Parts: sequence; C-alpha cells; structure tokens
Amino acid sequence: MKRIIVLLIFISFNYLQAQEDMHPEETVVAFFNAFHQQDTLALKELIYDTVKMQSVQARPDGTVKISNSGFDAFLKSIASIPQEVTFEERIKDYQVRSDGLMAHVWTPYEFYINGEMSHCGVNSFQLIWVGKQWKIFYIVDTRKPETCE
Repeated sequence: MKRIIVLLIFISFNYLQAQEDMHPEETVVAFFNAFHQQDTLALKELIYDTVKMQSVQARPDGTVKISNSGFDAFLKSIASIPQEVTFEERIKDYQVRSDGLMAHVWTPYEFYINGEMSHCGVNSFQLIWVGKQWKIFYIVDTRKPETCE
C-alpha cells in the first residue's frame, strides 16, 4: 500500500512538472509563429480536433455580428496569401489564466497588411492540456477598424 501511495505521488508530481515546463502562452506564441510563416502543418499540430473559431465585429448601426469559421477554411486562407503580400499580427500582451487542465490566453493585437494597419482587437484562446502539451480548442477575436487604445 505504501508503494502505491508513493507511486501516485510520483506520478502526480511528474504530471504537474510537465505542465510547468510548458506554459499555455508558448502554444499561442508557436501558433503566431506558424501563422506568420504560413506553415499550415505546424498550425494543425497546435490545435485540438474539434477546434471552434469565431469573430465578433461591431456593425455601423451598433449591433454585433458573430461570424463562425472552420479551421480548414482558415488554413486555406493562410496558405493562399501571395508571397508578395506581407502580413503581421502584432501581439501587445499575453494575459494567461490556467487551472492546469484548461487555460485562457488573452492577446490584444494590431493587424498589419503591407505595413499598414488593417484592424485591431483582441484574441481569446481557450486551451486544454492533452498528453504532454497545450492544445487550442477555441479561438474568438474582435476586429475593429480604428485604433485600439
């Protein structure tokens, strides 16, 4: 019985240590690195199977529009950006909350196309701990054409 308890403590410690070695924001940083490199294979490695993507936009009349998009469509749009077009999502901050199994990463951003700001907003990433890594299972963002101060 004593051996079982020691084994359980050891396993629990190793599980927690593995999570401490990889922080949720590292997955989000890797996501943006792959995004900027248009590396769809790397993006797929960071995503949970049933990922959901949404975008929230304010309409001119003050109402809110929520758009749903599939991850495959997102990958196709990233892969189809011509090489002569430069794009950059500049992340302003990473705010992280985690309970060890689930995490939330909040990232205010500005999006630039060919050096000109296109829009700004905030991304909200929901992640879950799967095996030995954090996987993104939900992404929602806001998009505003004006500056986000």
